[in-house]
Amino acid sequence: MTHLWPEAEMVNLLDDGLSIDRAKEGPELSEQLSDRFVDFGRYAHRMGADGILITCSAFGPAIDRMAAELPVPVLKPNEAMFREAIAAGNRIGMLATFAPAVSTMTEEFEQFVSEGETAATLETIVVADAIDLLRKGDAHTHNRLVADQAPRFAGYDAIMLAHFSTSRAMKAVRAVVDVPVFSAPDAAVLRMRTLVSGE
Repeated sequence: MTHLWPEAEMVNLLDDGLSIDRAKEGPELSEQLSDRFVDFGRYAHRMGADGILITCSAFGPAIDRMAAELPVPVLKPNEAMFREAIAAGNRIGMLATFAPAVSTMTEEFEQFVSEGETAATLETIVVADAIDLLRKGDAHTHNRLVADQAPRFAGYDAIMLAHFSTSRAMKAVRAVVDVPVFSAPDAAVLRMRTLVSGE
């Protein structure tokens, strides 16, 4: 991502406990976990961040709260990718590995569709076990499992790789389908550069 915005100083903040606890909650995000997530954003702002790029899709309502509270741009992880995929056509497939994120991502996608003059639809496949393997350090099998599901979207207008972590499977997915494939990181970095610097 540095090749897209080399002058940016990137600082990664990670709290593994947030995603672990989010997975335990089910489809609804609790107020307590939402508070923890927004506190994380406040910490980033106190550090002097000019913009905050969220890289987990499972905290949609908390991201909205953070954006409303903080005086710097707060970008949802998939916003830019959604816009690019919708521009590619109406039939969009998404490969996900973290099931708790799917409901909020679907809501966000539908919101973008409603904002424009498009009839885009979204179908999602959750790739079982892939994220657990990735967490154990087996990126190769993670990528293979994601790519194994991609041909199910062979007739679609675009395929999205749902999470930042899933973007590592981009090469493997593109090798098995002749469909435009989009991932969040590159699109998000370009969007954040525009929001922060006005370029």
